[in-house]
Amino acid sequence: MRVGILGAVAWRTPPHAYGPWEQVTGLLAEGLVAAGADVTLFATLDSITTARLDGVCPRGYADNPSTDGRVAEAMHVSHALARSGEFDIVHSHLDWLPLAFAEHWRAPLVTTVHGFSGPGILPAYQASRSTFVSISDADRSPELDYVATVHHGVDVDGLPFTASAGAGLVSFGRIHPDKGTHTAIEIARRAGRTLTICGIVQDERYFTEKVAPHIDGERVVFLGAVGPRRRSEILGGALALLHPIDFDEPFGLSVVESMVCGTPVIAYKRGSMPEIVDEGVTGYLVRGVDQAVAAVGAVRTIDRDGCRARACLRFGANRMVADYLAVYEQLIG
Repeated sequence: MRVGILGAVAWRTPPHAYGPWEQVTGLLAEGLVAAGADVTLFATLDSITTARLDGVCPRGYADNPSTDGRVAEAMHVSHALARSGEFDIVHSHLDWLPLAFAEHWRAPLVTTVHGFSGPGILPAYQASRSTFVSISDADRSPELDYVATVHHGVDVDGLPFTASAGAGLVSFGRIHPDKGTHTAIEIARRAGRTLTICGIVQDERYFTEKVAPHIDGERVVFLGAVGPRRRSEILGGALALLHPIDFDEPFGLSVVESMVCGTPVIAYKRGSMPEIVDEGVTGYLVRGVDQAVAAVGAVRTIDRDGCRARACLRFGANRMVADYLAVYEQLIG
């Protein structure tokens, strides 16, 4: 099977630090190659992969302020489109742009919808001839038809198990009101626990007004974006991951990564969280700060070995690869 994977080009694949779409795309490409597929990954040219690497962007546009992301993505899509006749299937992990040219792809196009960048782009999805895959049942739009839901997978070998929990809590993800970073600070304060915050600052005003005043280097520590190795150390060494989201989370990679490390999750019951968190096994689903504080007090009752085992079973990269191979085979017969 010849597969062309159209990856994102905001960051390198796999990313140095932040870059969830690039992270998933890289793992999928590696897994497909291991499964015997002939894979070409369209990504930035500094990407690292065992697949054939092709592209036109020397590096991620998010790392280069002089690069216009719209231009970079348009040239990236155009290059992959010109080669599309060489594949049995093309799998897009970009936003709406490849869909605008869906009638011109010379191989069946399947699109993983990682989340809509805005309601105004839905017409591009509705008008295209692509097949869609959702990353959670909760993230499905009633306006679209989907061939499958494929939950993301993670590199379980790159997330070593930590048997003994620390005393502190962690908040992991982009610093934005949607992610509820300020709420995590409040939960940790009321629970009498330290909090380590990791992630890129996506909303500068929010960070300045709601987060930064609480950072003291002791009770609240901010580390910014951290790479894969540091990520596993921080997640694995925590008592629990706090995920008090203020939006309907499409998936939540950091949630899965935490559980694979053996660290349970305390998450607000929104979006995909009921699909991802197994109540009492890999974490707790709560509504509001009071319930979250109570869950912090109860989280040591969760068996960390069992947490990791369940997370590895459900969210290992091999399962994701097998699910996508089934989708490809269904589409190309």
